[in-house]
Parts: sequence; C-alpha cells; structure tokens
Amino acid sequence: MKSVAGWSCSSRLRPAWVMVACLCWPLLHGCAAPRGVGDMGVVIERATGSVEVVETTGKTVLSRVEGLGDLSHASVVYSRDGRFAFVFGRDGGLSKVDLLTGQLAGRVMQAGNSIGGAISQDGRLVAVANYQPGGVRVFDTETLVQVADIPAVDAQGRTSKVVGLEDSTGQRFVFSLFDSDEIWIADLNDPAKPKITQFTGIGSKPYDALISPDGRHYIAGLFGDDGFALLDLWHPEAGVKRILKDYGHGEKRTAVYKMPHLEGWGMTEDLVFLPAMGRHEVLIVDRAEWREVGRVPVVGQPVFVMARPDGRQIWVNFAHPENGKVQVIDVPTRQVIRTLTPGPAVMHMEFTPRGEHVWLSVRDSDRVEVVDTHSFERIATLSATKPSGIFFTFRAHKIGL
Repeated sequence: MKSVAGWSCSSRLRPAWVMVACLCWPLLHGCAAPRGVGDMGVVIERATGSVEVVETTGKTVLSRVEGLGDLSHASVVYSRDGRFAFVFGRDGGLSKVDLLTGQLAGRVMQAGNSIGGAISQDGRLVAVANYQPGGVRVFDTETLVQVADIPAVDAQGRTSKVVGLEDSTGQRFVFSLFDSDEIWIADLNDPAKPKITQFTGIGSKPYDALISPDGRHYIAGLFGDDGFALLDLWHPEAGVKRILKDYGHGEKRTAVYKMPHLEGWGMTEDLVFLPAMGRHEVLIVDRAEWREVGRVPVVGQPVFVMARPDGRQIWVNFAHPENGKVQVIDVPTRQVIRTLTPGPAVMHMEFTPRGEHVWLSVRDSDRVEVVDTHSFERIATLSATKPSGIFFTFRAHKIGL
C-alpha cells in the first residue's frame, strides 16, 4: 500500500487530506482506479500454498498471493469491510491477505495443526481452532497479535482437538471438543478473561458443526453416534439436545470416503437439507421441530449440501468415486432435477451473493467453472492450480461464514 508524506493509507487514524491523497494516488500515477470489494473473493490453490484473488462481475483473476503454507485443508473468513481475507492453513498458519493490493498483509504460525476459524461479531477478533496442540487461540484482526489462548482441557485433564468453531452473536464463539465429547461457548467480550461455558456428554466424537444464519442454533455432527447434537444459544441453560438420534439406528455402518462439511448445510426458510454421512442420501429436517421429514436419494456420499441464496435449489457435491458430479435438488418437489459433470474432483461450490451463478472448483483439471444456476450452462472457466475452497466477500456479513 502506498503512503503519503509518511502516512499509511491503511492506518486507522488519518487526516482528511491523507484520505483524498490515497484515493487520488492510483489515478495520478496511471494505476487502476479504486474499487469496491463486494464482488471479490479468493480461490484456494491447495498444492502451491497460494490463493487467487477473483472478481465475480467480470469473472476474472485479479492477482495471485503466495507464501500461505499448507492449504490442504484451508478455510477463510473476512474482515468487517471485506477487504482482508483471513486464511486458516493446515500447518497452523494464520494469514491475512489484502484483496485490493493482492499482497500478504500478515502471517503468524499460531499452532502446529489447525482446522479452521471464525471472526467475531464486531470484526475485531479472529479465532483459530487447533488440532495440535488443541484449543482455540484468538488474535486481533488489525495486528494479528494474540489476545487470548483457550486450552481445550476437560475435567479429566485430557487435551482435545477442536472442531466446528463458529461465531455467534454477543462476541461469542462456539466449538466442539472431538476427543472429550463436549461443546464450549467462549464469551470474548473481555478477551483478556474469556468466559467459558461447557456442555459435556453431548455424544461421541463431534466432527464438525454449523450455526444457523440467525446465530441461534449450533449443531454438531457426531461421528461415533447416530444423530446430531443441538444447542439453542438463546437458551443455553436448557443444555444440549440430541436430534435425529434414530437416524442410522440399528443399520450397518458404511465406509465414509470423505467427511461431510456441515457449514455447507442447505438452510431454507422452513427446512434444513444436510448430508447423510456415509450414505447416498440428503436428509430433510424441519427447522421448527428438528425432526426428519424426508430423504432425497443422490448419486454418492454428499460432502457439501448448499442452498442457493433464494432457497429454491440445493446443490450437492460428492466424495470419491462420484466426486466428478454435482446434483441439483428442487426444494418444492424434493427431487433431483439435474446432474452435472464439471470434471474430476469437484471440491467446493460458492454462490454469487444473489445466486445467479455458482463457482465450482475442479481440482484435478486445474480450473474453476462458473455455471448459470437457471440454465445450468457453463458461462466461464478460470485457470487455477489444484483449486479447492472458494470464498466470496459477502461472507463478511453473514453469521457462521
């Protein structure tokens, strides 16, 4: 970022004349004019430790940022203004990417193995879930200075891997302890003194979780038990409730080729569409009573089950060996209406904010496909090196994303 008379254009405290100079600088020096970030995002290039900065209006790659470490299992959250992407790497690295300059704005190695993270409601704190050494570490989003360390140690003194870290309202983070079968709420209104509420005996081996778009319901998937664990954050005193606990009961367990990602659950106004672990089905759940009301047969084991922003369609991708396919479910009829074959290893899907297009990462063909969600036609192709996650900046304004 350019500076004017010693003032950084990215500084929080800057006189008005510096702001004017910052805005005029690109035009005076023949650079591109300032632009907004509302149609931007990043594509993870997992094999090269890099991300592509993209824009969805013209469907182009704007820049490529390298040096982000191990991105074999990477996720992203955004700063409040959408300018900075915080990238969580599998090697424990937390990277801050400036979308406007196409540069790495900061990076800290905060752990040995991390699995994702979340950003606080006010955008000032970014939290990271860790496998090694376990626990959650919290950082200032401006400086990447650590402000809190929350070890995941249960009453028996066991340290646990943390999964399913989600942001909620009121400066709270919610996460699950895989090895201890617990859900914790961390209140970070005073980062120096986190207030922890623990819920034990929630079910065996919670492997991932999501939070509803209104921030009220936290739902953890259970790898070791049937069903799911539900926590109502409006009434946490009621404790954790088991839902769909008869799903799979008494049935032979099947091999799971890829764990479903629960943040991709498709939530419509009244229903939840979620992946059935290890089965060729999408479950349909009533949101009011949290009970199963139907199933949709699909071609393989679903990984992401994602709702188009208007709630009319559910898009599903799959684990190996059906990971070259994507199926579209029509919500009113609860039927698969289209099967697409974008290419080998469709790793992730991301809708544009209003849902007219969906971007698909096709890892083994080194490309990203952009598909019209009404005609199902491919409208653009972008080159990317082993792409996986795709994350657009609209997530900055969504709880749980």
